[in-house]
Amino acid sequence: MKSIRIVAIATRLAALACMLVAAAPASSQPRETLGPGDAVRVTVFQNPDFNTETRLSERGTIVFPLIGEIEFTGMTPAQAGTRIANELKKGKYIVNPQVTVQLTTVRSRQVSVLGEVAKPGKYPLDDHSSRLTDILAMAGGVTPTASDTVTVLVTRDNKLEKREVDVSAMARNGNLAANMEIQGGDTIYVQRAPTFYIYGEVQRAGSYPLKANMSVMQALSVGGGVTLRGTERGLKIHRRNGDGKVIPVDARLTDPVQPDDVIYVRESLF
Repeated sequence: MKSIRIVAIATRLAALACMLVAAAPASSQPRETLGPGDAVRVTVFQNPDFNTETRLSERGTIVFPLIGEIEFTGMTPAQAGTRIANELKKGKYIVNPQVTVQLTTVRSRQVSVLGEVAKPGKYPLDDHSSRLTDILAMAGGVTPTASDTVTVLVTRDNKLEKREVDVSAMARNGNLAANMEIQGGDTIYVQRAPTFYIYGEVQRAGSYPLKANMSVMQALSVGGGVTLRGTERGLKIHRRNGDGKVIPVDARLTDPVQPDDVIYVRESLF
């Protein structure tokens, strides 16, 4: 009886394992597909004369010995291997061919990264690094002058869309819901942060990136603070109004700074 129970338990465990495998999400399966420009290595088991390393043409095809031109666009490497094996068997070149196709260099699934990043350029996508933050990391990260908001141009369902992602907010809040998946052909543009200007009696006059909710006091600290000859009284901001004219505005230390503001710190009279 004891042995019967052990067999029954083992049978149940095996059935449970099969159910878990069947229930595994489809996303765990490789979804890499081949496209124009991709480099592949074709290996035919026990037939080294057929082994080939080549690149898919602009039409997504390769030229294979004896078979000729074969199209691989949209196929996975496994499907491409099956396609070659069927053609070899169909042409009676090999009785039972075993063919593997390995993707060695990805060129068809690329994304362009432009703007305020350390290394702008085109980057290949794979199944493990296709999120927005992954691509920004591959581009060396954003520069100190980068805006918090990243623009992503995508084509979905044959429609061009523009999406704005606040990467800084994702990092602050720990909410990666906006960490969108990037697809081949997408373009990531990291804008330059809006700037403000500060001059007069400050340690380091010049232009600086404007951070969210920055106050005049914070702006002064970015410029190194007021000099010994300067005063925080009577601060002026030269700001462009709705008509495009630059007008002077009295400023307090708690006032918010706007893009393109010019803060003037005057000399103390005493």
